[in-house]
Amino acid sequence: MASVTVRAPGKINLALHVGPRDDSGYHELLSVFQAVDVWETLTAEDAAEFSLEVVGDVVTDDIPLDENNLALQAARAVQKASGYDGAAALHITKRVPVGGGMAGGSADAAAALVALDALWETGLSRERLLDLAAELGSDVPFCLEGHTQIGRGRGHLLEPVSSRPFHWVIAPSTLHLSTPLVYSTLDEQRGDAAPEVPGAPSPGLLEALAYGDAVALAGELVNDLATPAVSLAPGIPTVLDTGLSLGALAGMVSGSGPTCVFLAEDAAHQTSLLEGLTGEGVYALAATSPAQGAHLVQD
Repeated sequence: MASVTVRAPGKINLALHVGPRDDSGYHELLSVFQAVDVWETLTAEDAAEFSLEVVGDVVTDDIPLDENNLALQAARAVQKASGYDGAAALHITKRVPVGGGMAGGSADAAAALVALDALWETGLSRERLLDLAAELGSDVPFCLEGHTQIGRGRGHLLEPVSSRPFHWVIAPSTLHLSTPLVYSTLDEQRGDAAPEVPGAPSPGLLEALAYGDAVALAGELVNDLATPAVSLAPGIPTVLDTGLSLGALAGMVSGSGPTCVFLAEDAAHQTSLLEGLTGEGVYALAATSPAQGAHLVQD
């Protein structure tokens, strides 16, 4: 193939429990991930050397275009794992907010894994791609798999969960938050009082997902990173208060923030909420979940 195109989803954390930091610097997590149909689109073409171009309707100034970029790291991981003697030019069209807690960089990496496996016809197994994904970053395996998953360990040990569709309104921010900074701020705020993570998500959360009960789900959303994110981005509460005042069932910080997500009861409520936020001067977009993981797009 001369080129291939892959889409990969952004994510939200319906539940994110963060345990104490271990000796390696990582935190034990229990998360319930859900993929949303806010897509990163990556096209890969055979080339003499690796290159990367990024465009999109989000602020892209902070995106590295060198070997620090996860998509390029993913490309080289496929090259090394397969022994392929060649390179590729990557073009990414971004819609997931940068530094917004929705795993846009991880989605790009997942898309690159799928794209280069297909472009180079390496025939890597799904298990091998998941191994490579876990080596690249904690959220990359989820962006590869998509849908709804319980994440354990660093978030990379996944267990699928049944979920009906849900409707969201997402309010990105022009401010970018560093995920390591948010975690280190959480550690400072907790001191020695970090709790252990639960063994499993709450039964109420899993039941709400299975039945598609948005009202019940609203009472189950939890994010341990919300407090440090708010301390680093004091504008978050204003956005959350605006969405709630307009009738959102719930509002929360997405992952490490500062993106805020609002849960709507149905599609009509989603439209009303989106219009209300826009009218208040809050940039927002509609999204539904769960969405498919990284996948080839047929021309």
